Amino acid sequence: MKTAEGRFFSIAADRESLVNCELCPHRCVLKPGSFGQCRVRQGADGGIALPFYGSISSISIDPIEKKPLYHFRPGSSIFSVGFLGCNLHCPFCQNWEISQQTDMAFRSIGPAELIRLAADSGTRAIAYTYSEPLVHIEYLLEAMTEAKKQGLANVLVSNGCILEAPAREILALTDAANIDLKSFSAQTYSQKLGGDLSAVCRFLELAHEMAVHLEVTTLIVTGLNDNKGEIEGIIEFLSTLSPDIPWHLSAYHPAYKWREAATKPGLLQEIKAMVRGRLSYVYVGNIWGEENVTSCTHCGKALVERQGYVISKPNLEFNETTHTYFCAHCGEPAHIYY
Repeated sequence: MKTAEGRFFSIAADRESLVNCELCPHRCVLKPGSFGQCRVRQGADGGIALPFYGSISSISIDPIEKKPLYHFRPGSSIFSVGFLGCNLHCPFCQNWEISQQTDMAFRSIGPAELIRLAADSGTRAIAYTYSEPLVHIEYLLEAMTEAKKQGLANVLVSNGCILEAPAREILALTDAANIDLKSFSAQTYSQKLGGDLSAVCRFLELAHEMAVHLEVTTLIVTGLNDNKGEIEGIIEFLSTLSPDIPWHLSAYHPAYKWREAATKPGLLQEIKAMVRGRLSYVYVGNIWGEENVTSCTHCGKALVERQGYVISKPNLEFNETTHTYFCAHCGEPAHIYY
């Protein structure tokens, strides 16, 4: 596939041979041939080249709960596509094979062909996931636009660490998103993860303002973000944004460069108890046998019961005309979306 040209850059004021990438807070200064911290955006004469445009690392059809999305089309399947590269460098990355290196096998698939594959799969949504999709934003904008034309929902699974201008463009095409809020320490983000907490928080605010269905995931990493202060900070931020945003607490297991012990048994349930009603929906993941139930906030009846990726919907009804979910017991609208 021919190398594509990137957007979101400016020419360096003092040296015309350099470009400033304006996609994420790194604002990498690139000379021709050099790569940014994401490893996929490359300096070129007067612009940015995208040598990994259309480089697809993985394609799968997943339960939508795997994203994880618990409040968007529960029980459905979703066409999922992964890329290469990431603008963060988390030492505990669970997908480091595709996020932290680019010298691996991949398929070259253009945006239109990708959406054709998604439409032919029989699913009704596509997730951009696995590594960090936003570093391929030009590709995403084309694919998402085509997906809309084909009646597919666009789902973004991301670290949310980009600047506001590109964030607004991508969110305008996004139906649902699960965003990682990895820490609530600016120092941890900058020194340990290579990211920017304020940019992620702004991305979450924009997603909420732009009526994107939003869920948030926090991997509870031993020795990094498992302290009470961090947890309280996340709870306060999310509850202020909206108490109805589902928060997924995920158990960490040693991976990549982080060798601390796995998340302590019971810690996620302790954190769940700390919420004390400030968030309506808190779920525990990455622990075998854990059951996650979504209950009606009015009558308390179970709407959705989940055991892993096996789900039942004992009291969840769907109105085919309005495309809305509601409690079969009391009629209360459910905070679950189509």
